[in-house]
Amino acid sequence: MVLTPGQQAAEFSLRNQHGETVALSARSGRPVAVMFYPFAFSRVCGSELAQIHQRWAEFADIDAALLAISCEPVHTLRAYAEALSAEPSEDHAQGLGFELLSDFWPHGEVAQAYDSFDAEKGCPVRNTFILDPGQRITQVISSPMGQPRDLDEVLAALARAR
Repeated sequence: MVLTPGQQAAEFSLRNQHGETVALSARSGRPVAVMFYPFAFSRVCGSELAQIHQRWAEFADIDAALLAISCEPVHTLRAYAEALSAEPSEDHAQGLGFELLSDFWPHGEVAQAYDSFDAEKGCPVRNTFILDPGQRITQVISSPMGQPRDLDEVLAALARAR
């Protein structure tokens, strides 16, 4: 199923980098970016997540939540979060500020529900779903596998979704 603006976002619960269960519905009441990415330690995804970490204050300024989802296991996400948190940021005291969620098992189930899974490669494609405070999709932003997202576009879409 292809998800389009105006549709209600599909509810999900996944474990974050700390092993805690995170439900999409817990972010109700604020704009949310549900961001699928292929692999944390890859060149493009790694630099993209590092940029989000560096610019986290901009997300916080518009009271936006970001849920970054890959099909990697929790321990991989924890290792990546620890490596990323070691880098300086505008708000270093708060760590990442966003959560890395594991769609590991059943493998890619949430990515598939969001029509964001590449079965051949076994990983999510680079799609971002911008949700309004009522968790309706307001915009879908897609980037090719080898290219990072335009964070200015994501931030602008989140600001409009408020």
